Amino acid sequence: MIIMDKEQQKEILALVKDWFRTVILPNHIMNTKKLANPDNFNINPFLVPYIAGFLTGELTSDSVAKALLYPRILGTSITTSFGQNMQKFISDVLKNSFGSMVAGIDIEFIDAIDGRRKYCQAKLGPNTINKDDVVTIHNHFKAAKNLGRTNNVAVQHGDLVVGVIYGEQGEESNHYQKLRDEYDYPLYIGQEFWHRLTGAPGFYQDLRLAIAEVAVEAKGSEIIGDVINTLAKTDTVKNLTGKLFIPINQVRLNLFDLIDSLGRNITTNNPSNQHLSNQISLPSKSLIFQESHLEIVMVGAATLGNSVIVI
Repeated sequence: MIIMDKEQQKEILALVKDWFRTVILPNHIMNTKKLANPDNFNINPFLVPYIAGFLTGELTSDSVAKALLYPRILGTSITTSFGQNMQKFISDVLKNSFGSMVAGIDIEFIDAIDGRRKYCQAKLGPNTINKDDVVTIHNHFKAAKNLGRTNNVAVQHGDLVVGVIYGEQGEESNHYQKLRDEYDYPLYIGQEFWHRLTGAPGFYQDLRLAIAEVAVEAKGSEIIGDVINTLAKTDTVKNLTGKLFIPINQVRLNLFDLIDSLGRNITTNNPSNQHLSNQISLPSKSLIFQESHLEIVMVGAATLGNSVIVI
């Protein structure tokens, strides 16, 4: 068995961590910070408040902001970025260490288990090729075998392999199965691929931990907290909770003009224009006037100081 020594394994892990720091992480942080603007969401006004309540047990601006943010930054955003950039991982990291001079072959390596030189098409995950890729990969392998024959290099059919960077046996798509079962190309997925490449059975786990360490270094929870705080203060998010906050310095009309613009007849406890009452009652909403802001409460209740006013 041919085993890559510890220093070589560390070099590969260092290359992977550096690549994630410089390619994946900056994109993840940038895409997260963009989401402080609610315009970057396609908001379902029925589903988002429901998710907020289900997630936190309450309907507040913070819970709505979390319901909007978490699925994007922990799901679609990073998944899309990862998929788009991992083909660069193959060329930037693997080809630098195991690059092949043979056209159509991504990497060459000495298989640590059987000791033979392998000519490998490296792919990202167990569902990342389509029907046309099957024919393309087969043609690349035929060309590589013919080139070996021309150059008197013995390339056996079993030396032409498909390596899948992550995944588990049994997760492979029908297209991978066709390459393996109909074209008889060995298929190495996840742990087996990295074992054969490095000679270390546990390298796949080491690789996953190295990638996770990069995320820990980023202190993403602090970035996420800042975005949630900013997002929660927006009118769009407050509207989803039923409460709209309007800073007084943004209102260019006095309270009576505002009420009049709503088309409501009102009465106040104190008609003086200079000493407005704290509450003006309306049939379906309550306006609370304070020094710093005006709150329009749409859900039938309003807060004033430590008291709750039920409409």
